[in-house]
This record gives sequence, C-alpha cells and structure tokens, in this order.
Amino acid sequence: MDTANEEGVDHVPSLEEGMIHGPSFQFTFPYSILFSTFLYCAEVASAIYMIDLYRKNDDNFWMGFTSIFCFGGCIMDQLTLIIVHKDLSKNKPLVFFVHFLLMGPVDRCLKAIAIYFQLLKKQKCEKEETYVSTTRRKILQNGNEGTLEWEITHLVRTLCTHYNAFKRMALIQAFLGSVPQLTYQLYVTFTVRELPLGRAVLMTFALISTIYGAILCNVLAIQIKYEDYKINLQPLEFICITIWRCLEITSRLVILVLFSASLKLRAVPFMLGVLMIPLLEPWVEFWRSGAKFPNNTEKNISRVHTLAILMLVTILYAGINFFCWSAVKLRLADKEFIDKSQNWGHMALHYSIRLIENVIMVVVFSLQGGKTILYCCDSLIALQLVITYLLSIGFMLLFHQYLHPQKHKYLTIYIQLLPFYQRILNKYSYISEISTFGCC
Repeated sequence: MDTANEEGVDHVPSLEEGMIHGPSFQFTFPYSILFSTFLYCAEVASAIYMIDLYRKNDDNFWMGFTSIFCFGGCIMDQLTLIIVHKDLSKNKPLVFFVHFLLMGPVDRCLKAIAIYFQLLKKQKCEKEETYVSTTRRKILQNGNEGTLEWEITHLVRTLCTHYNAFKRMALIQAFLGSVPQLTYQLYVTFTVRELPLGRAVLMTFALISTIYGAILCNVLAIQIKYEDYKINLQPLEFICITIWRCLEITSRLVILVLFSASLKLRAVPFMLGVLMIPLLEPWVEFWRSGAKFPNNTEKNISRVHTLAILMLVTILYAGINFFCWSAVKLRLADKEFIDKSQNWGHMALHYSIRLIENVIMVVVFSLQGGKTILYCCDSLIALQLVITYLLSIGFMLLFHQYLHPQKHKYLTIYIQLLPFYQRILNKYSYISEISTFGCC
C-alpha cells in the first residue's frame, strides 16, 4: 500500500505494541459537543428574545407557537440526555434539577470538557512509563480497576457516552425543534412581509442546526454501514455534503411555506398525507414481514416502554424524511432498527417522490395567489426553487459517486485486516475496551 493510502487509515496496534508500549489511542477536544451546546443556547436565547418581542407587540398567536416550538424542543433535548446517560435509574437530584432548568446540555458539555482534560493529564502520566513490567501485566490481566489504565478506560467510556448523547440530542433538536421553528418563523415572515433582526437571527441558528443534523445523518449512516471504520470527513467531502444539505433543506422549506401560505388551511390535508407516508411505512413493512414484536431494548424495559421508544424513533424518522433524506432505512423488525446495506432503491424512491411533491406545490403556489405573498414574479421564484432542489440532487449524486468513503481504496484493505486484529485484541479486555474509543 502506498503512502497516500496509508494516511487515511487509523493505525491498529499489534499485540506486541499493545503489551510493551501500552495502549495507543487518540482523542480530540469535543468540538462537536461544544458546537451542539452553542447551537442549543443560541437558538433558545434568540427564541426567548422573539417571544418577548411578540409579547410587547401583543402578538399572542405568534408568541404561543414560538414558545411551543422552543420549549418543546428543549424538553426533548433534556429527556434525550437523561435517557442516554441512564439517569432515571440513578439517584442524582442535582442533575435532574439542572435539566429542569433546561441547562442540561451546558452542564453535560462542561463535564465532557473536564473529562477530556483529565484524559490528557492521565495519558501524560502514562507516557512517562517506557515499558510494562511483569507485575503490571498481571494487574492488566486481573482487571484491577484501581490502576491508571482502568481509570482511563472509565473516562473514555464516559466521554463516549457524552458523544452518543449529544449526537442523538443534535438530531432531535434539529428535526423536532429547529425545523418546526424555522418553518413557522419563515411562514410569519412571508405573512407579515417583514424580517426583524431578532427573527433573522433565530432563523439563522435554526437553519444551521437543521443542516448540522442532516450532515450528522450522513455520518451516522456511514458509521452504521462500516461499524469498525472511523469516519473522518475530508474538507472536500464536508463541503459537498454541506452544499447538498443546505440546498435540499432550504428549497424544501421555502416550497412548503409558500404552499402553506397560499392555501392556508386547505394545505393541511396534503401536508398530513405527505407526513403520514414515512410515519406509517416502517410499521406497514413490519406487519407485512410477519416478524414478532421487537424486543431488543434494555431487558428491564417493559413492552409498553419498548413500543413508546419505537414510536418516538418512527416520529423522528418521519420528521427527517419530511424535510430531507434520512440517509438510512428504518426496519423495526431488525435488531438494530436500521438497514445497514446501501439501499440505493430507497434513496431513488425518496428523491423521486419529493421532487414530484415539490413540483406540485410550486405549481399550486404559482397559480394560487403567489403574488399576494411576495412582491416579485411568482413564476420566476417557482422555477428557482425547482432548480435549487435539482442542484441538491446533483451534489448528492456527486458525493455518492466520487466522495463517499466506500470509494476510497484504503477502506477495503482496512476492513479486511480489521477482523485479524480484532481477534487478537479481544483476548485482552483492556486493550479491546480502549480501542472502542475510535468508533465514537
């Protein structure tokens, strides 16, 4: 393998390296956690500002829906962090109080940063030792949790939990909080024909949160397909995904808002029909497959709680697909809930249906009072929206054709070599546990 290909492969330590030099793993500052927390705080702060502005102007209708979308998303974020960290089974009144104040993401972010600096400190102490003595090898094999290595293992596991929690929070915040808020504020803007600075700031943060959640869907889909492959998007790949998701989401949102503003309540049946298709599709496939009721959650969770979790997952899945492609195929009969195969047929069907829907809504907008909403030519706007959505499909095809990780030459070699190393590392629980940090 040449040097260019070796640069993209994470080094897998051999057995001798792991036992003589100790575990060698890399971790970076939790930028994603910090960024998610920043988006959360910025969106909540700007939403509260707009709520206060609506209250001063006696716009109770606008204030009510803005409050529902703001605090509804905040509450779901708190519940997500609590459930992922399994705090319901622990006696932590201070943690619950912080989440009750809707400051849970800030508290978790500070804890993750503190864990990162603890890891740096303990790794520095570990690097001072040049080799592993016989006594230390016995401690490693006996699994003594009082050693420095096991302290690092515990910190790594905790940091991984924070990563997983914030990934899920970012998805829920994006598609169950930011997207409804962004759609509503855009509807208000087209209705009253004004865009104050506060609303513009709120819409900007909501749009960034939505695009970030869509990008996270792509990354998670790749990680689900290649479980043992650490995803590191290159700048060109990240730029392509960002442009793709930005064009797709903005064009879809503007089309939905213009269609709704043109027809008012007459647009509700069409919207509900479009939303019910991805919502009911996983359950219809589950019933048609004849599979038993999925029971692949925690053992101490009842059947009712399992059904509630599946319904929440389905709602999130439908919310994502209503605005953009979720990048995965939900299968309730599967143990992992996700189809790991690259389902090109599902992607082609999704974009074909969405394109037809967008064209229908654009035509309706151009024929049903588009000029009463905007001051410019409605036909020109309709054409631009369709072209924008087609451009997003073009960037999507560009990414999957040339920039998707499965096109990299080193991926096949890495996947072929990984089982060999995994069989060796599994014999040593400590090294195996540390190596899982690379999947975070």
